[in-house]
Amino acid sequence: MLAIIDFGYGNIESVRNMFQKIGEKNIILACSDDDLQKADKLVLPGVGTFDTGMELLNQSGMREELNRQVLELHKPILGICLGMQMLGIGSEEGKKEGLKYIPFECKRFDFQDIHLKVPHMGWDYINICDRENKLVKNIGNNPRYYFVHSYYAVCKKTENILMTCDYGIRFAAAVHDKNIYGTQFHPEKSHKFGMKIFENFIKEI
Repeated sequence: MLAIIDFGYGNIESVRNMFQKIGEKNIILACSDDDLQKADKLVLPGVGTFDTGMELLNQSGMREELNRQVLELHKPILGICLGMQMLGIGSEEGKKEGLKYIPFECKRFDFQDIHLKVPHMGWDYINICDRENKLVKNIGNNPRYYFVHSYYAVCKKTENILMTCDYGIRFAAAVHDKNIYGTQFHPEKSHKFGMKIFENFIKEI
């Protein structure tokens, strides 16, 4: 069973629709500890600001059980966009602590000498750093994904960087550590390449 964590701050329906499109039928929206316990895999979506996301997750009452499921029981989890950023230590966007599952911090794009818009929005090509990783199995050549973000992850360990993207600087477009995965881009908005990410998460991990 796949549980999409519903803490009141994410693009839940579009994520669920994409998983259904690839044939996943056993999906629940997790609103309680019991829901988390039933699931085999977890998805943490999110759209918005870092502090609001963390505050709502904390207020949901699921934070402690989520930690247990991910860190003790090692259930696979996929964070998407803000959900990925919440997997880290914290963000310049706010003052609250993240989940601290992967050692990275989020910084704001700050372009002084080049004319690039913030947020980074639209389709962009990525580079896969670890082709052996199950999340990127058979992704294909020249994969591109849909981004909408003003902050990006800076990993303390290079081995946690699964994908990179270039937008003024090279940043981590996807992260990974053991059973924990995150994508800065939106797989649910990224057509065939996004569908493959979801398919791999369900079938390969």
